[in-house]
Amino acid sequence: MFTGIVAVKGKVVSLQRNPFGMRLIVDRANWNTGAYKIAPGDSIAVSGVCLTVVESNGVTLSFDVIAETLEKTSLGQRVEGGAVNLEHALTAATPMGGHFVQGHVDGVGIVTDVTASAEEWRVRVKPPAELTDYIVPKGSITIDGVSLTLASVGRDNFEVALIPTTLDITTLGTAKAGDRVNLEADIVTKTIIHWLRRQTQAQTEGQAGRPVTMDLLRKAGFNA
Repeated sequence: MFTGIVAVKGKVVSLQRNPFGMRLIVDRANWNTGAYKIAPGDSIAVSGVCLTVVESNGVTLSFDVIAETLEKTSLGQRVEGGAVNLEHALTAATPMGGHFVQGHVDGVGIVTDVTASAEEWRVRVKPPAELTDYIVPKGSITIDGVSLTLASVGRDNFEVALIPTTLDITTLGTAKAGDRVNLEADIVTKTIIHWLRRQTQAQTEGQAGRPVTMDLLRKAGFNA
């Protein structure tokens, strides 16, 4: 579990293809994790993808990335020298500054426009069609491991507004049209929609089930 608050930008040192996928080696960029000492077996979010550390020598972190992860995320398109966002797993002492992030990428989106001005910096992304139901106005979204609030939502795209700190600390500061980005929708939104769909499906198929009402939602904890 993560928060989507990126700690540092690492640099891809090596991408070593092998029969099961790829060995990814990342320069941790003098990442000072304080009392949290990264060791083999720990979980690290690498541009939004939860990966397990297989080697850590204080300078680099090594990860084994399986073929399915390469297929369903943008990690397979990374290049040596490129930057990746890094965040270590949530601990009891970690401030919850973002939102609950699992590191399980739901799909890869495409950056369609970047608007930079003295007033604000906005990035527009076209998500896969199957994710649109989970993208709600003022809700949360994770882009390449960065927890963000949705500034606007269109029929087939959404926009986020970025502050200078985000531009400086994360890879989104160099985002451009055509870039592929890892997307993870908010787990709470996904849970609610999944539950509602199951309820609707049960009623459609004539199975035993209660109709979805505001009272039922309140009792289930979905509405205050």
